[in-house]
Amino acid sequence: MRGPARYTAEDATPEELRQASLRLLLTLAALGLLIVPLIRELPLGQSTRTAIFAWLLVTVALYWLYAGMGYQPLLLLQLLFFSAAAALLSAKILLVAIDLRRLTVLRYVARVLIIMGSACAGVNVVAMLVALARRRAQAGGE
Repeated sequence: MRGPARYTAEDATPEELRQASLRLLLTLAALGLLIVPLIRELPLGQSTRTAIFAWLLVTVALYWLYAGMGYQPLLLLQLLFFSAAAALLSAKILLVAIDLRRLTVLRYVARVLIIMGSACAGVNVVAMLVALARRRAQAGGE
């Protein structure tokens, strides 16, 4: 894309929905199959690895929002969850740096937020596929 999307899934044509759904699925597959194992192999602490992943998810969510790849309310909610998780994990890393290691609750809350954001991403993809199927059925029935 050359610039920000002028539309989201609500306004997209069936072809644009199909392409956006495919890009979302490929992005999620790349994250799950390539990036997560790579981050797990880094010689860092658990909070640091999770923080790197959370910031990566924030970047991906911003790109999806910028590219109009999905339903805007879900994309904004997903961005909120991922951003909150990244902020909590960054705070946890700073606390560990000043030798406060007892606040593991921050990491657990951040994980829950990452799971909630991932659920939003999954719902977004499924909603786009359902909308695509409905639009194709309407086009075929006419």
